[in-house]
Amino acid sequence: MTSPRSRSRLLLATLAVALLATAAGCSSDDDSSAATTDPAESNGAYPVTIEHAYGTTEIPAEPERVVSLGYTEQDAILLFGVRPIAVRYAFGPTDDVYFPWADELAGDSEPEILPRETVNPEQIAALRPDVIMAITAGLTEEEYDTLSEIAPVVVQPAEFEAFGTPWQDQTLVTGKVFGQEERAQEIVDEVQAKFDEVAAQHPELEGVEFALSGTPYEGEYPFNSSLDSRSQFFTGLGMVVPEELDEIAGDEFYGTVSRERADLLDRDVVLFQSGSPEERAGIEADPLLSALPVVQEGRSMFVEGSDYDALQFVSALSLPYLLDQLVPKLSELVG
Repeated sequence: MTSPRSRSRLLLATLAVALLATAAGCSSDDDSSAATTDPAESNGAYPVTIEHAYGTTEIPAEPERVVSLGYTEQDAILLFGVRPIAVRYAFGPTDDVYFPWADELAGDSEPEILPRETVNPEQIAALRPDVIMAITAGLTEEEYDTLSEIAPVVVQPAEFEAFGTPWQDQTLVTGKVFGQEERAQEIVDEVQAKFDEVAAQHPELEGVEFALSGTPYEGEYPFNSSLDSRSQFFTGLGMVVPEELDEIAGDEFYGTVSRERADLLDRDVVLFQSGSPEERAGIEADPLLSALPVVQEGRSMFVEGSDYDALQFVSALSLPYLLDQLVPKLSELVG
């Protein structure tokens, strides 16, 4: 992903509203994309009711044909022994939607790859899903209503903005969908324990103000607010998003500052998300960013490569990887 706002334009692309009335009923006995999981035996958890931003969704039985519509949804699904039959493309290789930290759980499954910019409800209906997972999809209510005609749809909890659901809540909701609430809590506890351990090992990060930015566009500089799940990785380590930036973002997970106010990014540290060498070159070539004291004094860092990938997911699968790989670099930067 490039910057929060430019990426959000992709994330908020409009779903087609047409729906073939007969598509949901189509079937294929030799469908190669059929459930690739070993579903747990029925544990009496169903029916399950999930409360979320657009009301409630009832899941009558254990899902086997799962569509992962959120841009980073596949990680949370894999944690519960479920391999989606379709996964929405977000970024990276166009023929592989699983990143290194998820490869073991994904195994040799080859889900249908759904397009990033738009999703055709007819295409979703043809997959005959039992549930559509969309906690990280940023669906509008209209899009939710359209897809709900196909199968139960699960979006973000009501208390969180689109793309702002903390990894803990996503894990717990996903675990409930698959009838594994106890396991979900265990996963959250395990990852949180690692978070707490790493934070305790790096007290130098406590209270450090940071700006999480990215590629400039349209004459403005983006930043992630404290509502954004990526920012929450750093705040989970004791770092702080400046109140001034949160006030600009308001109730959004991102904000922008004009070139005239580039100084607002001048904090204890500034972190630039860079999804490609070209993006890094564009940031480095910007004269206003280069002139910031935080950059001049060596208190800036590029989050790129596999660190960048893992930060975009901020999942219970990617976080342990990110804690091992990125935190030592943060510590060195602060030190």
